[in-house]
Amino acid sequence: MELINAPKFIVDHNVGKLAKWLRIMGYDTRFFHGTDDADLVATALSEGRVILTRDTQIMKRRVVTNGRLKAILIQSDEPEQQMYQVIDALNLDCRFRPFALCLECNQPLREKSKQQVKDRVPPYVFQTQNQYMECPACHRIYWRGTHWQAMTQRLKKFMKG
Repeated sequence: MELINAPKFIVDHNVGKLAKWLRIMGYDTRFFHGTDDADLVATALSEGRVILTRDTQIMKRRVVTNGRLKAILIQSDEPEQQMYQVIDALNLDCRFRPFALCLECNQPLREKSKQQVKDRVPPYVFQTQNQYMECPACHRIYWRGTHWQAMTQRLKKFMKG
């Protein structure tokens, strides 16, 4: 389920934590594992992604300077400041589609019944949780435990900016 006007992102290794937080908010965010800037730029162009980077050399490329490719030079080393910068620069909605994507591989999560995950979650989780999501690619299971609550609180903090 792709939303038409929602920006998609590609982040390089120097701002990797941004990928996790953008995915938490529901934004399609690809983590670029390569080292060649040309490959990063080519991927961003072919997939219509906004580049998020701390690499000043990428910002000097013609496709960026002429506006054909959107890129944001991230100013801070601090992930929280990086998030504020991206949210402000693109006017992102922190409540876009929270917790809809796998934090590991960026795939849309699918609902699973309690019975479907019975043997795949810790017994305490099975006893205390009723909603589960699974990544169709890496098969990681998600539920709304304490980690989810902590991430929800951080998202609220980003919204207040």
